[in-house]
Amino acid sequence: MIAGNDTIAAIATPSGNSGIGIVRISGTDAVKIADEVIRSRSGKSLDLFSVNSHTVHYGFIFDGNTVIDEVLCTVYRSPRSFTSEDTVEINCHGGMFVLNRVLSLLLSKGARLAEPGEFTRRAFLNGRIDLSQAESVMDIISSENEFSRSNSLSQLRGSVKEKVSALRDSILHETAFIEAALDDPEHYEIDDTYKNELRDKVYEILATIRNIIKNADDVRYLRNGINTVIVGKPNVGKSSLLNLFAGFDRAIVTNVPGTTRDTISERISLDGIILNITDTAGMHKSSDEVENIGIRKAEDEISKADLIIFVMDSSEKTDEEDIEIIDKIKEKTSIAVLNKTDKGSVITENDINKYTDMPVIKMSVRENTGFDELRDKIKELFIKDEIRDNEIYITNKRQTELFKKAYDSLSSVINSIDRGMSEDVYTIDLMDAYAYLGEITGEDISDDLADKIFSEFCMGK
Repeated sequence: MIAGNDTIAAIATPSGNSGIGIVRISGTDAVKIADEVIRSRSGKSLDLFSVNSHTVHYGFIFDGNTVIDEVLCTVYRSPRSFTSEDTVEINCHGGMFVLNRVLSLLLSKGARLAEPGEFTRRAFLNGRIDLSQAESVMDIISSENEFSRSNSLSQLRGSVKEKVSALRDSILHETAFIEAALDDPEHYEIDDTYKNELRDKVYEILATIRNIIKNADDVRYLRNGINTVIVGKPNVGKSSLLNLFAGFDRAIVTNVPGTTRDTISERISLDGIILNITDTAGMHKSSDEVENIGIRKAEDEISKADLIIFVMDSSEKTDEEDIEIIDKIKEKTSIAVLNKTDKGSVITENDINKYTDMPVIKMSVRENTGFDELRDKIKELFIKDEIRDNEIYITNKRQTELFKKAYDSLSSVINSIDRGMSEDVYTIDLMDAYAYLGEITGEDISDDLADKIFSEFCMGK
C-alpha cells in the first residue's frame, strides 16, 4: 500500500455551528491551494510557500474578489505533520455554511474531498504511525472516561507498538536460528539443550501475551461499558432506579403496576465507569399479551447482560415470582436491591441467600439512600485490579483476537517440542505467531482490512 499523491481536504470539526471550525488540507498541493485562497486584508498574497513549518498566519478567504471569512491558517511542512505530507489547517468561524463554502472553494482549486479516516490512513501509509496508533486516534475521540483517554493516549505514543516489536524480535531471532541450523547443521545444532532454551523463551513470550489478554478482559468494561439490566416484578422501583442512575426522569414512574411495557435504555457514566443500562417490563404472570411481549423482551435482555440488578420491594415478602426471577438470573453476575426501605423492610439478606449468593444492597430510591453502596458494589465486581501505569491495556477487539491467535500458535510450538516433532514444524507456528502480531501494528495487513478499519473513522480524521 502506498499513500495517494493527490491533495485531500475536509472539515475536521464536528457538524454543527460553533465558535471555531477547522478545514484541513493535506498533500502535494496543500500549500499551493491555501496560498491561492488566503490573502491579507488588502488582497495581497501571504506567500505561504516561504513560511516556516508550524507557523500560524492571519488572513482572509477570498473567492475571486469576494471575502468569505476571516481566518487563521497553520502550515505544517512535510514530513513534520500528522500525515507526513504538507498540511494546512484553516481555522474559520464555525458556522456550517461558512465551513462548507470554504471547503467547496478548496475543492474547486484542485483538492479532492477526503474519505472517512483518510488523513489518518495517510499517516499510517507514510510510516508516521502504525496501525495500533491509528486505531488509538479514534479511541481518543470516542473516549468517555479518564481511563479510556489516558490508555488511548499511551497507545498513540507507541506503547503497543513497542511491546509487539519486542515480541516479534524474539520470535524472529529463534526462527532465524532454527532455519540456520536446518540449512547448516555443521555449524548450528538443535540439540536438547537448545530445545529446552527455546521452550523457556516461548513460555516467557506466552506469559507476556497471557498478561496482555488478561488485562484486556479485566478492563473491557471500562472501554465499552457494562451491559446492565434492571429486572424485577412490577412496581418495585425499577424505573425510579433508572432515573436515579441517569440523573433525570428518563422513564415514566407511576404507582400503577405495569407502567413500563417495553425496554428503555440509557448510557451513563458512574464514577468513570460506563453503564449501558436497560430498564425492563415487570416480570410476572400475566394474561395481557402486550405485557407478555415486554416480559419476553426482558428475558432476552437478561441473556445479553453483563450485570443484572434485581430490584425487590423490601416491604413485601418474597413470593414465587421473585424465586422464578432469581432462577432466570442465577447464572449471571447479579446484585439484589431491596428497595423501599423507607416503608419498612420485611425481607432480610438471609431471605435472599436461601436461593442465591448474589450480594444484597438495601436502598430507598425515593430517599436516595443506599445508592453509594450499590455504586461501590458494581465497581468491586467489575474492576478487578488497580489500573497500573506501566501496563498495556488492549481495548480494541481486533487487536485482542490477534494476541489470542498468536498465543495459540506459540502454544503449538511448546506442544511440538514436548512431542518430539521435527524442528521445521516449530518455524511454521513461530512464523504464524509473528504474522498475527504483525497484523496488530499493520506490518502484515491486507488492503481490504485497512480499507475496513479506516472507513469506520470520522470524516476529516
